[in-house]
Amino acid sequence: MLAAIHQPNFFPWLGYFDRMIRADVFVLLDHVQFERRNYQNRCLIRLEDATKWLTVPVVQLSQKERLIDKQVDNPGDLSGSRWWGPVHFQTLRYAYRKAPFFNHYAPRLRELLHARWDRVVDLNIATLEFAREALAIDTPLARSSAMGAQGQKSALLLDVCRRAGATAFLGGMGGSREYLDREAFAAANMGVVWQQFVHPEYVQAGGGDFIKGLSVLDLLFNCGPRGAEIVRGAGAIEHELLAA
Repeated sequence: MLAAIHQPNFFPWLGYFDRMIRADVFVLLDHVQFERRNYQNRCLIRLEDATKWLTVPVVQLSQKERLIDKQVDNPGDLSGSRWWGPVHFQTLRYAYRKAPFFNHYAPRLRELLHARWDRVVDLNIATLEFAREALAIDTPLARSSAMGAQGQKSALLLDVCRRAGATAFLGGMGGSREYLDREAFAAANMGVVWQQFVHPEYVQAGGGDFIKGLSVLDLLFNCGPRGAEIVRGAGAIEHELLAA
């Protein structure tokens, strides 16, 4: 069984969902430290042929807060102009006003962004479920906070894989390629597989050069239900042989 592991992010990019599609179980690493200026509370969209961050405001209590404990900084008056959710929805409406499928997803998206979310992790899981449904992804999800997983970096990944009942770890495009303790994985008879993702190109509303790495929303608004097929044709996996 192949396990992929990643923090629950806010409307992630396509590579995130490529790995989810290829895994037998996708573990949401929600008990680790919240990372500032990362993708746990923000995503990239296209606005006027340039990139723009959509950021969920968070309450700053400590630099060591866990993601599962991180609170959304909601205003006291939800009818005012500071409520980030409706503002984000209006930004998306303007940014993708020429995209052919914005209205297809707008009702559900509006429902998500007009709801009050007190914890970042709950918001992020809701956005992931929105995208999973749109992309027809049925890979089971698990949460590290429910597993009692321990360790740091490579040791944590190995422990999560064990607790998930996996026989191999599906690594992504990021830092785990550098810090993975291959000897420890081999000693535990845990296989290692690496994601090989080539970002697909499609017609983005507004013209101009194609911009990679945007939120999954960009694909959905521009391609609609065909986005599921586009993501599935964009990647592969590469097995790594580890000697114990």
